[in-house]
Order: sequence, then structure tokens, then C-alpha cells
Amino acid sequence: MKIRIAIFSLLLMFLPLSVFSQKAFDSGEWFKFRVHYGWFNASYATLQVNEAKLDDKNVFHIVGKGKSTGLLHLFFKVDDNYETYIDKKTNLPYRFIRKIDEGGYTKDLEIDFDQKQNKAHVFDRKHNENSTFTTRDNVHDLLSAFYYVRNDLNVNKLNIGDEFNFPMFFDKENHDFKLKFMGREVINTKFGKIATLKFRPYVLAGRVFKEKESLTIWISDDKNKMPVKISANLAIGSLDADIDEFRGLKHPFKIIMN
Repeated sequence: MKIRIAIFSLLLMFLPLSVFSQKAFDSGEWFKFRVHYGWFNASYATLQVNEAKLDDKNVFHIVGKGKSTGLLHLFFKVDDNYETYIDKKTNLPYRFIRKIDEGGYTKDLEIDFDQKQNKAHVFDRKHNENSTFTTRDNVHDLLSAFYYVRNDLNVNKLNIGDEFNFPMFFDKENHDFKLKFMGREVINTKFGKIATLKFRPYVLAGRVFKEKESLTIWISDDKNKMPVKISANLAIGSLDADIDEFRGLKHPFKIIMN
């Protein structure tokens, strides 16, 4: 059973829409998600924002982790680690780390981005190989993209059906993701009812996803733009992820009372 429960690759297919400002998140923010595959709890995933220094630059160090639990862990082990170091002003990435073990499928990559020269320097630890690739302007990785968008998303100008393109470098390839805004929706969570913005990223159909419109993502319709829920139709079965715990939000958390 080749299921990718790298939750961050599902969460992080967003795009920038307006002039950048640091307004949605800050150091100390932490999310925990409960991931369900079919009828059982499959894994937990976390996202955390820290302050750090990289080559004498003050940056945000964002860490995403995912680990299988329960019955799934017995026959399909998942142990994923994603990290990005992003510029505090632009949210552009300087370094991206992907170290994963998903049912025996492993990767251990470190990517250093030269945003001025449009280069990505990739060190493949698993094969002890170095390579350099040309990237597009203002390219992002999976994690940096999500945090950039949370700051940039101008909700007042969104119309149902709006589509956007987003340049991204992942593993050793350039990618061009497309995202469609599906509208606003109030959803039930363990914390109560939350007003959300609903998006549908276009993904590659095949081994993981059933078709290119298999993924739906909901983020809170407030200043935090926090991820709330994910639903995906996979090549085998379906997957759902829901916010389970959080702390360190920059803005008040809003629940609809009725």
C-alpha cells in the first residue's frame, strides 16, 4: 500500500496574492493535526515556527513532522521531517530539508536556495550527491509557500472560481501549481464552528491522488489563516486531516457561537 501521509505536501500548495507584510504568524506558533485514513487514526502531524540564525541572517525556522500511529504504523511506517529557513521580510526560503521514511520509501535532501542567482543547490545525503538546478524568480519550497501565502492572502479580493499559479521547487524539479478558490464555508471542529476559506489545489493524478482535483483544503477566514481541515481522494482510499491542537497564534482565535 503506497500511501503518502506526508501531510505537509497536502497542506502546502498555496500561492501569494498581494504585497507582503508580516501579519498572520510569529515565532512560537504550533499546530497539531490528527490524520485519518479510512476508519482509523493514521498519524499525527505538527508544524512549528521558531526564530533562528542562518549564515548570520535572522530567519524563521519552520519545522513540520509527521509520524504514523496505531495499526497503520504496524504495516506502513511513516516518519517525515520537513524544515525550511525563511527570510523574515520576504518569506522566501534560504534552505529546505526533507528527510522522510514512508513505508520504506526514503529521501534525505537538503536544498540551499540562491534567490538572487535563481539557483537551487541540492545535497542528496542518501546517495552522497550534489547537484545544482536553475529556478524561477521568487521560488518557494513546500513549507515556505504556505507561510508566505498566509501573510499575503487578500481575502477581500477573492471571488469564487479565481485561479492562481505558483512556482515551486520540490526535490530536484521545478513545479507549477494551480489553485482554485471554492468559496467560504463554516465547518465543525473539535473547538466549535469555524468560518473558513475553501481551496482546491490541482495535483498530479496517478500513484498518490485519484485525479487532479482530489484535494480540498480549508483555512480559517480570519487574520491567522490557520489550516483547519484537509480532505483528499487517494488512488487507494481517502484521507482526512483535522486541526487537533494549537498554540501561539498571533491573533485571537474565533469560534462561531450560536
